[in-house]
Formats: sequence, structure tokens, C-alpha cells
Amino acid sequence: MLRSFNPPFMEKSNPRKGSQGVPVAYPPPFRRLRGYAFDPSLSLHLETASINHAVFEIPWEVGLEPGPTGEYVRVLDVDAASQCWYEPVDLNELEIAAQNGLPPSEGNPQFHQQMVYAAAVNTICNFEQALGRPVFWAPLYDDTRPPGKKEVFIQHLRLYPHAIRAANAYYSPAKRAILFGYFPGPSGMVFSCLSSDIIAHETTHALLDGLHRRYLEDTNEDVLAFHEGFADLVALFQHFTFPEVLRHQIRKTRGDLALPSLLGELAREFGEATGGYGALRSAIGTWDEKGAWRPIEPDPERLRTVQEPHDRGAVLVAAVFGAFLAVNKARCEDLLRLATGGTGVLPAGAIGGDLVDRLAVETNKTAGTFLTVCIRALDYTPWTDLTFGDYLRALITADHDMVPDDRIGLRVALIESFRRWGIVPAGLKVLSEEQLRWPYAAQDLDPRERKVLTKAASALRSRITETLFLQDREALFEKLREARRFTHEYLRSALAADADPVTRSAFERTTGLSLDPGLPGIFLNERQEVAFEVHALYPALRVSPSGTTLKQLVVTVAQRRRLPVDPEDPDRGTFDFRGGATLIFDLEGKEPRLRYTIPRPIDSGERLAAIRAYFRRRGLEGVGLRATYFGAPPPGGMDLEDECFGLLHGER
Repeated sequence: MLRSFNPPFMEKSNPRKGSQGVPVAYPPPFRRLRGYAFDPSLSLHLETASINHAVFEIPWEVGLEPGPTGEYVRVLDVDAASQCWYEPVDLNELEIAAQNGLPPSEGNPQFHQQMVYAAAVNTICNFEQALGRPVFWAPLYDDTRPPGKKEVFIQHLRLYPHAIRAANAYYSPAKRAILFGYFPGPSGMVFSCLSSDIIAHETTHALLDGLHRRYLEDTNEDVLAFHEGFADLVALFQHFTFPEVLRHQIRKTRGDLALPSLLGELAREFGEATGGYGALRSAIGTWDEKGAWRPIEPDPERLRTVQEPHDRGAVLVAAVFGAFLAVNKARCEDLLRLATGGTGVLPAGAIGGDLVDRLAVETNKTAGTFLTVCIRALDYTPWTDLTFGDYLRALITADHDMVPDDRIGLRVALIESFRRWGIVPAGLKVLSEEQLRWPYAAQDLDPRERKVLTKAASALRSRITETLFLQDREALFEKLREARRFTHEYLRSALAADADPVTRSAFERTTGLSLDPGLPGIFLNERQEVAFEVHALYPALRVSPSGTTLKQLVVTVAQRRRLPVDPEDPDRGTFDFRGGATLIFDLEGKEPRLRYTIPRPIDSGERLAAIRAYFRRRGLEGVGLRATYFGAPPPGGMDLEDECFGLLHGER
């Protein structure tokens, strides 16, 4: 994880005295860097100019180099359109570090570099805190390497502040980079790299790709929409981390955040410069061409009528943000009653400063809780073919694991808000917390069905214990890759053709995999055994609000079948139909305990039919956006090395 270090201008020979015996300061735990809370346009309005210059407080990184280049990101300021390269900023220079970084400036490329670095690292820190572990970028693949070692560690996500001259910014899965565009707007050049919303949104795409690479495969209406909606949610909830912005907007709305507010909008300058009447997107409402505000009203039929990923993702944003507003309103009601003599009705006029401060504290806590739960829920989602209903179940389960007693009503609010938007998980007849939580494996499976997986986790535990103490991300990547290889070989041996049939059958039911070599399209290994992979393996230390630590292991086992898109028309090509499960183990106790299994059965005819029907509706020849724009996928299946987000974001 990100950690502190002694900066170059500090004496390091003695923690208390320098080489000349002069006392020196200990290294700071944080680096404070100035930037825009939203984007430059708000600095040109008298009402918002005073709050738009914010300070990002991020860890003081080990070995930060000019660029900046740190542990996770590398800023490369090459402007291809102008055929120039800008000198990289050195944030360790005394004059820069002493004044909280460079001052905000639209005309200084070095400030642009500082801005993308600060906002990106801020987002990364929020992910690591919520997940309870370091994050990795999506690896590259080298087919010349031996099996089990084909993945190549990617140290840095590359950030290009001036990559393209266009009204666009996007994460490139092929380059493992974010390319920010710039273009002329109504009142001057618009730089997407100066919008904290856009930086957070695109960094979230990269983080999500590192966690769930198969979420780039467009197998139902919700997959790419989830990518967009989730990235918007992260950007929105990070608005509430800026104290001055939060107090200003609470004062303006008199504590009612359902009213028009900067806190519920994304990328205002970009939206207006590209022909919109306000922000690029909003979680609470929109302004029409006449300047009238239209609040968003829950519409249970909305998902039936929208297919475009941004529009569909907006439904997910509205559902989660609606729950946040409801919970925050309930948490602040007592403050309003105290401030109004018990009536709860504020008198006309501005509200007092003390009340503003207290409302800001509570709102900040609520937003932080929702951001953490939204990110942590990623570990509780299916690894492929995700739906919004699956994500609701993941949200409820993730929060229940850390906070069994839902005192603030977060889970109730989520269930109510999702229901009002028509988001209902398939197969559930009752929308209750008990039904929405993934079932405990101890209750849903008998001991025989858990046995082989529990034994594998027990054999693995000693190997992963040391990973909890590793700080070097590349060394951690290698250790976890070796742990995946070990787990795969353990399971392959335990499930060989001559193994106990009951054990094999129990493994299939638990994981959703198939060990039947006769299953149509199933991939076989060189031994002509059914192939499967340990797709991901992450140990995590999660800390609850009460201080309790939950030690868990998240394992994904995966499998694929090569099947025709249309069984009656072979000319339409083939696609990879995937299955498997997300397995969550508790590591406390004498031996690991399987807590949840979240399967996607590889032999599910119902899911296969649904994916094929989706392809027919989209008129696709293969999987995902690549097929839409570039034709059928290559013989090896879907090619993830495309620019799907560039295409998506370029449409807006």
C-alpha cells in the first residue's frame, strides 16, 4: 500500500538530529497538493471561486520521482497533437512541497501533471482502504511464458494529461493508461485533466479492470453500464471529502441535498462545453434548455427502455445516491430538531454556522460509509456476467459482514431505493435483507460439498500469511500468482478422474464448474482433462467501524466453453461462455471456513440462452463493443486489447 518516506530535502542520518547536529523534522505522513475540487470553470464564478481550490491530502510516497512517478501511477506529459513534451514536475522540490504544491493554473502544464497525480492517488487510497489490501492494475499476458506464469506485473498506470485533442478522456485497457483530451470550449480551452470528477471516473475504470477483467465482456445490458455507473458513484462520493465544498453546499441548500447542488453533479465544465445545459451527468436531476430544474424521479420502467451504458448506468447511480440521501436525512433529523426547538422545520433565511458544521460532519460520515460499502461490495460480486441485481446483493452482504447491526438503516435504504428503480435480482420472490444476502455456505452446502475447498484453503493459508506483511507490490503479485498456481494444482489433483465421485460432484455444485469432458465446447488441457483456472486470489484485512478486523480470502475459479453465437447459423461465429464462482473464506479459527460461494454455473442453459438472446437484440457477431466496431473476435475469443472506453466516452 501507499506509505511514507523521508523526502530528499530532509536529513535522514538521524531521526532526531541532522549530520551537523541540528534538529530536523520527522517526515510528514501526508503530501498536501492543491487542485480543483471540481474543474476550472467554477473558479470563474464569484459564488464558487472560494471553494473550488481544494487540497488533496495523500500519502507521502516512497521514492516519488519527477513526472510525478510513484508506486502506482506514472504521469507522462507528451502532447502528440502539438508535437511537444512538457518538463515533468518534481513535487519534492522544496519550493513546491513547502506551499502544498503548485497553485491551480489552467496554463501551467506542470500543474496539470500535479492535478492528475493527486486526484488519481486519492481514488486509489479510497479503494485500498475499503478493500483492505493493495490494488493491482490489469496484467499483460505473455504467451511465451510457461503455464501459470503468463501474467506480467504492471507497476504503473500511465496518465497522459494532454494525450488527444478531442472532447474525450478514457481508460485504455490495451495501454494500461488513461488518455485525457483537451479541446476549445465556449470560453477557452477545456482540459479534461483538470476535472477531479473525470480523473476519479477514469481511474476507477482502471481499478475495476484490475479487479474484474471480465467486466469488459458485454454479455448483458448491465455489464458495461455497471462500469460507467460505478465509476460515477466513486467520483460523486469523493465530492464529500472536501470540507469547504461540503459546508458551502449545505449552507446553499439549507441541508437538503436533494436540491440542485454541486455535490450531485459530475464534470460541469465538460458538459457545458460539449453542448449540454449543465453538468455532464447528475445523480439528482437535470436542467432543461429553459433553465428549469427537473429532479429525477424513480421510474421502475426505466431499465426496460434504456440500453446505452451511460444512460443505463445513471439508473444505478440514482438508486445508490437515492439511498444515500435517505440515510443522510435520517441521520441529520435530530440535529434539525435540536436547532428548531423540536419542530424540525428550519425558519426562513440562512442557517447558522454551528448547524452547518454539524450537518457537514454527519454528511461526510454517511458519504464515506457509502463509498466504502460500494467499493467493498466488488469482492462479493460474480466474476463475470454481472447484473445490477447481483450488485445489490453484494452491497447488502458486504455491509452485513462488517456491520451486522444496521443502526443507520443503510441496507433498508438500499433495498427500498433499488426496488423503486425496478432493480430486482433474478430468482428472488421477496426483497428482504435475509433473502438478498448471499446464503452462508455452512447453511446452503453440506460438509462434503465444502470439504475439498476448505482443505485447499487450509493448505494455502500458510502460503498467503506472509503476503499480509509484504509492502513490495511486485513481490506480492508474484506470491499471489504462485498461490493461485498452487491452489490450481491442489484442486486438479484432488479432482482427478479417479477421485471420489462424491467429491467431484460436490465440487461441481459448489463452484459452478463442470468436470465433464463431454460438455459441448468445454476446454481441455494437454492431459485431455477439463481445464479450469484459479482466476484471482486476494487475502484481505477488513476493519469495521467498531474496530473489528475481518480476515478473509477471496478466490475466483473460472472455466470457459467455446460455443456458437447462433447454433442454427455457424457463420455468425463463436464466443466464450464463461462460468465459475467467487469464493469467500474466513481465515480466523483453527482452519479456514467457506463463508460464501457466488456461482455462475458453466452448464447453465438458462444463462446461455439469455446471453445469446442479448446478442440477437444487439445484432452482434461476437462479444462486446469490439465486435460492434471492429467485426468478429479473433479465433482465440474476445480480444480485451481494445479501446472500448474510448469508443463509449467518445459518444457522449
